Amino acid sequence: MRSPKTALSAALGLGLVAALAAAAPVSAASPSSGNSAHSTPASIAAYNGSAAEKADTKAFFEAVMKSARAKMKADPHAASVTITYDASAAPSFKSQIAESTSIWNSAVKNVQLKEGSGGDFQYKEGDDPRGSYASTDGHGKGFVFLDHKQNQEYNSTRVTAHETGHVLGLPDHYEGPCSELMSGGGPGTSCQNTQPDANERAKVDQLWANGLKAVHFGKVA
Repeated sequence: MRSPKTALSAALGLGLVAALAAAAPVSAASPSSGNSAHSTPASIAAYNGSAAEKADTKAFFEAVMKSARAKMKADPHAASVTITYDASAAPSFKSQIAESTSIWNSAVKNVQLKEGSGGDFQYKEGDDPRGSYASTDGHGKGFVFLDHKQNQEYNSTRVTAHETGHVLGLPDHYEGPCSELMSGGGPGTSCQNTQPDANERAKVDQLWANGLKAVHFGKVA
């Protein structure tokens, strides 16, 4: 989640491919319900990342997909793709990462997350004026960076699950309501939703079903 243009807001990650984003209405945020808040025009403008940032996150997803396909070739009859992650560099977020993993593993069936040393990607933590984000490491893998300050301002499990959504192929959609996980920081700090909605779950399963088909037919996307 990149930092916004104002000091009081924070973004929840980078974008991937614009074609994957679904349109959603924009309305004022409501702090009365964790799932009713919406993004505002100002928050959308603040959280939108640059084209370079979106390209970087897309490259991260593609690197994860490539690694997963290589493993699937060794086990072409597997029912789902397993993506491994290393959380050793983000000890302060151990519980949030575990909860995020459980959320996604329960939400989708064609891809599953599993903790393991030297995984397909890493979680890292620290202080960064850009906030939290997903990025490539320049060596064929990537990492999710979790910013301390941002995770104090926003629901930390939502931040972690949102960034993990990028690993699975979802773009930011700050225009969306709090009920969309990938609306990120758009709905504001009152948003407490940590679950992907039905559309987001379907998109991830579709992406990884295509990945499985490509593996079975020996194709490289």
